[in-house]
Amino acid sequence: MGALNVLIAVSIAYVIFLFGVAFLAERANKRGQGGFLRMPVVYTLSLSIYCTAWTFYGAVGYAARSGLEYLTIYIGPSLVMIGWWWLLRRMVRIGRTQRITSIADMISSRYGKSNVVAAGVTILAVIGTTPYIALQLQSVALSSSVFVGASGGQDVELTSVALYVAIGLAIFTILFGTRNLDVNERHYGVVMAIAVEAVVKLFALLAVGVFVVWFVADGPADILERIEASPISGWHISGGRWAGLIFLSAAAFLCLPRMFQVMVVENDNEDHLRTASWAFPTYLMVMSLFVVPIAVVGLELLPEGSNPDLFVLTVPLATGNEALAMLSFIGGFSSASSMVIVAVIAVSTMVSNHIVLPIWLWANRMEQVTLSGDVRHVMLLSRRFSIVGITLLGYLYFQLSGGGSALAAIGLIAFAGVAQVLPVLIGGVFWRGATRIGAFAGMTVGFAIWMYTLLLPSFGAWSPFIMNEGLFGILWLRPQAMFGINGMDPLLHAMLWSISLNTLTFVVVSLGSFPTPIERLQGAQFVNVFDHSTQAPSWSGGVAQSEDLMVMAQRILGARETQDLFEREARRQGVNGYLPDPDPEFLQVLERQFSGVVGAATAHAMVSQLVGRASVSVQDLLAVANETAQIMEYSSQLEAKSEALQRTARQLRRANEKITQVSEQKDDFLSQISHELRTPMTSIRAFSEILRDSEKLSTKDKLKYSDIIHSEAMRLTRLLDDLLDLSMLENRRVKLNYERATLSDLLDDSATVALSGEEVDLRVRRNRASENIEIYSDVERLRQVFINVIRNAQKYCDAEKPELRIKVAQSDARLTIDFIDNGSGIARKSQEGIFDKFVRVNASKAGGAGLGLSICREVMTSLGGEITYLPGQGGAAFRVILPESATPPVQ
Repeated sequence: MGALNVLIAVSIAYVIFLFGVAFLAERANKRGQGGFLRMPVVYTLSLSIYCTAWTFYGAVGYAARSGLEYLTIYIGPSLVMIGWWWLLRRMVRIGRTQRITSIADMISSRYGKSNVVAAGVTILAVIGTTPYIALQLQSVALSSSVFVGASGGQDVELTSVALYVAIGLAIFTILFGTRNLDVNERHYGVVMAIAVEAVVKLFALLAVGVFVVWFVADGPADILERIEASPISGWHISGGRWAGLIFLSAAAFLCLPRMFQVMVVENDNEDHLRTASWAFPTYLMVMSLFVVPIAVVGLELLPEGSNPDLFVLTVPLATGNEALAMLSFIGGFSSASSMVIVAVIAVSTMVSNHIVLPIWLWANRMEQVTLSGDVRHVMLLSRRFSIVGITLLGYLYFQLSGGGSALAAIGLIAFAGVAQVLPVLIGGVFWRGATRIGAFAGMTVGFAIWMYTLLLPSFGAWSPFIMNEGLFGILWLRPQAMFGINGMDPLLHAMLWSISLNTLTFVVVSLGSFPTPIERLQGAQFVNVFDHSTQAPSWSGGVAQSEDLMVMAQRILGARETQDLFEREARRQGVNGYLPDPDPEFLQVLERQFSGVVGAATAHAMVSQLVGRASVSVQDLLAVANETAQIMEYSSQLEAKSEALQRTARQLRRANEKITQVSEQKDDFLSQISHELRTPMTSIRAFSEILRDSEKLSTKDKLKYSDIIHSEAMRLTRLLDDLLDLSMLENRRVKLNYERATLSDLLDDSATVALSGEEVDLRVRRNRASENIEIYSDVERLRQVFINVIRNAQKYCDAEKPELRIKVAQSDARLTIDFIDNGSGIARKSQEGIFDKFVRVNASKAGGAGLGLSICREVMTSLGGEITYLPGQGGAAFRVILPESATPPVQ
C-alpha cells in the first residue's frame, strides 16, 4: 500500500497545483493583470489537448504494433494547421462575430439557427466523446496498477481507480468550467492549466526519451542500430490506410468538441493562429521524437506479452528509475485530465444549451415570467449535472467495454464518430446552397452507419449471426462488409461508407430542398464572413414591447446586467428612461447577448417568440446570389416593408391620438386656468368691495377679509409664476446660479418644505451615508425638483401607510437619485405623457394645473441632467440624474 499511497499523494498534490494555476489565472484576469493569458504561446499550448493519454501512452504502443503508422495521428493536424490555416481563421472569425459557444452552436447557427440540428450534433458529440473519456480513465487506471504492481504493492482494482479519477475531474471541471455563464467569456483559468499540463506532459515524454537513448542505449547511433534490428523496421506502409488515417485525424482535429472549444471558443485573437500554424506542428513533432526509440527498447527490455501502451511507464520501472516513472505517470495523468476537462466543458455546454434548455422552455412555455434570472439558474444547474453525467458515461463505457483490447483502438473509433460533422461543417462554411434538412439527413445517415459498422462491434454488441450474415440475413448489410466489400480494414471500411454516404445525402437533400430566408442569410454571413463580419441578419422590430423583452432578458442575463444593457441602448437611441425602442439594432444586440449564454439557436428562438422573424437587408440580398433566392428575399423584404409601414401607421395613429389628447389637455388646461384665475380674482374683488363699501366693519372682520385677499393674491401669483417659469425654461432664458452644496442637506431642506403641509403623513426612508456627496449645481432649482417629486408622492401614494424611499447611487460618472413610493404606481398607458404640460394623472387628487413635472423636466434639461419614470419598481418611481459636472472631484 506504500506505493499506492505515494501515487495518490503525488496525484492529489498535482491536482492542487493545477487548482492553484487555474485560480491565480482567473484572479489575474479579473484584476486586469492577465496580459500573459492572451499570449500566442498559451493559445498554442492549449491546442495540446489533442495529445491525450492515448497519444502519450498509446503512440508508443501503436508504433510497437504498426511501425511508423503512429505518425498519421500527428500528420493530419499538422497539415490542417499549416495548409488549412485559412479555414481555421474563417472558423474563428465566424465564432467571434456570431458569438458561437460550441461546434453544435456553429452548425445550428449556419443552418437557420435550428435547434434540431444543434441537438443532433450534441447527441453525436456525446456518443463520440464518451469512448474517448473511457480511454483516458482506462489509461490512468492501468498506469496506476502497473506502477503499484512494479513497486511490490497489492493489485489495484481498475474500476475503482477509474471511478475516483472521474469524480475528481468532474469536480475540477465544475469549479472552473462553470464560473462564467456566458461561454464567450473565456475560461482563462482552465486554459492556463491546460497550457501548464502541455509543458508537463512534453517534459515527461522527453525525459523518458532522453533516458532511453542516452542511459539505456548508448546514444543515437546505438538506437538506430536497434531500430533496424527490431521488428518495427519490417512493417510495410499501406498507402490507403495511411491516407485514410491522416484524413481521419485531420477531420477529428477540426470536429472534436474539445478542439473546437480551445481553437475557436477560447480564441482571444485570431492572429494567434499565425503562431500556432508553425508552433503546434513543432510541438507535435517534438512529442513524436522519441516514440520509436521507446517502443524499440521496450520490446527488447520487457518480457514478451507486456503491454506496449505502457512502455513509457514500464521501461523506467524495469530499470529501477522510480522517480522518472513517477514523472511519466504525471505526464500521462496530465494528458488524460486536460482532455477530459475541456471535452466535458464543451459537451456539457452543448447539452445544456441545445437539449436541456429548449426542453425546459417548452415545458414552461415562457408563461411563468419572473425577474429572478431563473434561466441562469437552470443553465448553471444543467451544465453542472451534464459535466457529472458525461464523465460518468465515460466510466460506464469503460466498464461495459471491459477494457483491454476493446479499448486499444478506441481513439480512432471516437475520431470516426465526430468526423461525421465534417461534411456539414465544411459545406456550411463554403456552400450557400446547403440546407438544414440536408445537414440533418447527412449527419443522421453517417452517424447511423458509424454506430452500426464500428461503435457497436467495438464491445460485441452484435451477434455472430449479424456479423457473418448481415442484418436480417442480408449479406450486403454485414457490419464489416457493407455492400459486399470484403477484406477491408474495419476502421477504413466504416469511415468510407459513413463519410461518403453522409456527404452524398447532405448534397442530394440540400439540392432537393429549398433553404428558408434565414438559412440563406446565415449562409451569406458564413460564406462571406470577411465581408460581413460586423453584420448579422436584422430584425423587424415593433411587435414586442420593450417591457416584455426586459422581463425575458432578466430571466437569462440577470437583473443588474439587463438594466445596464437597456440603459446603455436607451442612451444610444436618445430615449429618456431605460426602456429602448425595440428597433432592429437593439434586437440584434439582445440576441447576441443571449447567444453567449444559451447558444445562437435558442437565443434566436427566444427573441423570435416575442418579435417575429428577421427582415432582409439589401447587402444580404446581394450576397445571396441565385435567382430564386433573390425572388424570395425580395418577397421577404416587401413583407418587412409592409410591417414597417404598419408600424409607421401605428406610430402615426399614436401621434394623432397624442395630438388629440394634447388638444383636450389644452382645453382642460384653459378651463382649469380660467377657473384658477377666476376664483382668486373673484374673491379679491368681492372682499375688496366689502372693505371699500362697508364703514361699520369691525377690526377683526377687516383683518379676516384682508387675509383672504392676501391668500388669494398669493395663490394667483404662484400660478402666474409657474407659467412664466415654464415659459422661460422652455425658451432657455433662465439664468442658472451654480454653487456647491451637500446632497444630504439639500434633501433635508426639500423634505422639510415638501412635508410641511397638512396632507397625509408620508414616511421617508433614506441612507444618509450614500448622500454625503458634494454637488455643484443650481441648488435652488434642484430643490424645486426634489420638492415637487416628494409632494407628488405625498399627494398620490395610495398605500395604507405611505412610504417614500430615496436611493442615491453613482455609476458611469453619473449621480442618480431615485424616489420610489410604495403605492400602486402610474398605469402603463399614462406613463408616456406624465412629463408633458397640462397633464394630471389623477384629476381628483391634483391641486394644480399639471405643470409640476413639466417644470422638473425643463429644469433638469437646463442643468444637463434628466428626470425619468422607472416602471416595474412596485410603486411610482422617479429617477433624477445629475451629469458628471455636478459632482466635482474631491480637492
